[in-house]
Amino acid sequence: MAITLTSDDAKDWIYKGEGGANLVLGYCGSSPFLVGKVLRVHKVLRSEVQSVIERKRLFSECEQLVWGDIPQLVKSTSKEIAEQVFAVQVMSPLLDSKHIDGGVPIFVTKEFLESVEKNVHTQRPPWRLHATEVDLLSHSALLMSDHSVFSSGSLKDDVCVAVEIKPKCGFLPSSKFIAKQNAVKKSVTRFRMHQLLKFHQGEISQPSEYNPLDLLSGSREQINQAIAALFSTPYNNFRIFLNGSLIFGNLDGSDSSKNTVYSANQSGEIGASIEDQIKVLIQGEFGFRLATFIELVSEAIFRSGVLDRLLAVQKLDVFDIEGTIHVYYNLISEPCMVCKNLGDSESVQKYYWLHTLSFEESLKIVRDFLIAATAKDCSLMISFRPQQKSDSSQDFIHLESSKQTFDYKAYFIDLDMKPLDKMVHYYKLDQSIVSFYTQCGIQVNNDAVAESL
Repeated sequence: MAITLTSDDAKDWIYKGEGGANLVLGYCGSSPFLVGKVLRVHKVLRSEVQSVIERKRLFSECEQLVWGDIPQLVKSTSKEIAEQVFAVQVMSPLLDSKHIDGGVPIFVTKEFLESVEKNVHTQRPPWRLHATEVDLLSHSALLMSDHSVFSSGSLKDDVCVAVEIKPKCGFLPSSKFIAKQNAVKKSVTRFRMHQLLKFHQGEISQPSEYNPLDLLSGSREQINQAIAALFSTPYNNFRIFLNGSLIFGNLDGSDSSKNTVYSANQSGEIGASIEDQIKVLIQGEFGFRLATFIELVSEAIFRSGVLDRLLAVQKLDVFDIEGTIHVYYNLISEPCMVCKNLGDSESVQKYYWLHTLSFEESLKIVRDFLIAATAKDCSLMISFRPQQKSDSSQDFIHLESSKQTFDYKAYFIDLDMKPLDKMVHYYKLDQSIVSFYTQCGIQVNNDAVAESL
């Protein structure tokens, strides 16, 4: 961390977006070292009251055991260093270092963070603003390349259109530890079930047409279908950038923006706007460019095989949360609260085996689950530019439909390590999602029977 950002530097950083844990800032100054970079600044819940000493405890004793074979990780002195080490040493070997940008932790002063928070206050969505604030006790932030632009050098010389996709879980679980009443999980995607719950709670105006199984299928046709569905209902799963500026989708990482589902007229207007803006990349007649762009994105995913590796990492979750939650209680050496609430002896016997596993076996199962959870929640950024013949190192795609060749690069982002102490939350959320979907299915069937009488 050779450089330090102070209050004087805050004016050069603009709001780029945010997720649950970090504020993302884009650089707009003139420093050659920082051009083409973004800064991930850690946030905390406004209700979270911690002392400086408490925040220095990055890992619990159990977490230190889970990640104990990576000393640099458990000895990290800041969340930013831990994020970098996790991305480089855990996720990179699994997803291919070619597609990983671990970033560089840099020093930031409290005055810089205070100025940044003040500067972006009016740009942050109200629901994020009310829930979280910049962590003023942080001493560092993570500096990374801005993958919504193609190069970090002379940005004015590059034309770049990039997409950010949040794939979500691309397989159906088959674990024998899934309860009988939750068997629907083996035939309906978690994404679809969660969409129905979000619709019921008023978070979205209609369930998304997107199916993660299509995107991670390895089939060119199904991938194309998935990208088209993401364009119809993007929510927080799909964004398009032109030279680093968002032109489609949400900045705030939410599903609830009013502009994420469109009527027929709106879809036509937005499609026309996108068609006009991407003409710098896609040649051809108006009305055909968007379809060509969707084909381009699909081809990049299909040919690169980048999501094949992601799917393999997601499948490290062999036991499903319904099995892993029992193993979690093994680790923390507490009575299993799930077993305590089981009503029949058959179920108790079913999960008994999990509680007989050795400590080392339990560690591996939980660790694999947490790694898979990161893979299920990360994003993929793919950026495109017209082919630069002088740069033979880039991957490229030739589209016969537009008679063009494009350079492209793909990077996984948001590879945040999932905290061990959220295991109970994951279990409860999973049960809420499947329970609501099952109840809805019963109600739909009853309505259908009533109508037939």
